[in-house]
Amino acid sequence: MIEAAPAKVNLALHLRRRRDDGYHDLETVFVFTELGDTLRVRAEAGLSLAMSGPLAQAVGDGDNLVLRAARALAEAAGVPANAALTLDKHIPVAAGLGGGSADAAAALRLLNRFWKLEWPIARLLPIAASLGADVPACLVGRTVTGTGRGEVLTPVDLDIAGTPILLVNPRVAVPTGPVFSGWDRIDRGPLDPTAWRGARNDLAKPAIRLAPVIAEVLAALANTGACLVRMSGSGATCFALYASAAGRDSAARSLSEASPGWWTCPTSIV
Repeated sequence: MIEAAPAKVNLALHLRRRRDDGYHDLETVFVFTELGDTLRVRAEAGLSLAMSGPLAQAVGDGDNLVLRAARALAEAAGVPANAALTLDKHIPVAAGLGGGSADAAAALRLLNRFWKLEWPIARLLPIAASLGADVPACLVGRTVTGTGRGEVLTPVDLDIAGTPILLVNPRVAVPTGPVFSGWDRIDRGPLDPTAWRGARNDLAKPAIRLAPVIAEVLAALANTGACLVRMSGSGATCFALYASAAGRDSAARSLSEASPGWWTCPTSIV
């Protein structure tokens, strides 16, 4: 049994205030891409996770969110946590693409079927929210706005499915906490999801202070004929949207030649 874990992109990200609990009230638009990880499961006594794929070594040996999601679902359902999981890793780690969140969401969907729970998504959402602010959006896996910490979701139709998108990461991991801490706490106004093209990412400036190479990526993408260039999430991955797949692929080749140390991925919005 297999489940896809699509990478998420924040088309826009507006921070409104820092809350008393240390989190931030924000407004964002989540979209998902054809790029993603893949999670497989087979029967086994006990719970295990094996890693494969080109970015498997970047994940590390810690308590992976996939295992945390599996244990949380088993506890909520009152079933034994018996599953041998294999994660095929393609989404960069700590990159602003929600890789860990996508994997956790895939684990919830996959084990919901594998353990024959057949719970509706609405019943899985509280478990997802307990695992991280982006996990509920990744569980839904469709274009939505996120408010609160990002876990309050509203479906929105932006008519952008199939849009060519180029993802570029300078292979710099940017920790989420320090980026949020670097926000200047100035509320620059709400996000109108239908006007996302004219919106912003309020975390771009603090992320660039931590990793100045992000500004280089944004500048390079801006010179490729893209319709829109922006950083995703807390960085360091940046994205560019194109009018055609040919334009996207040409930009990918150009950037790969000019900056061979950067990770580039031409893909599409789903």
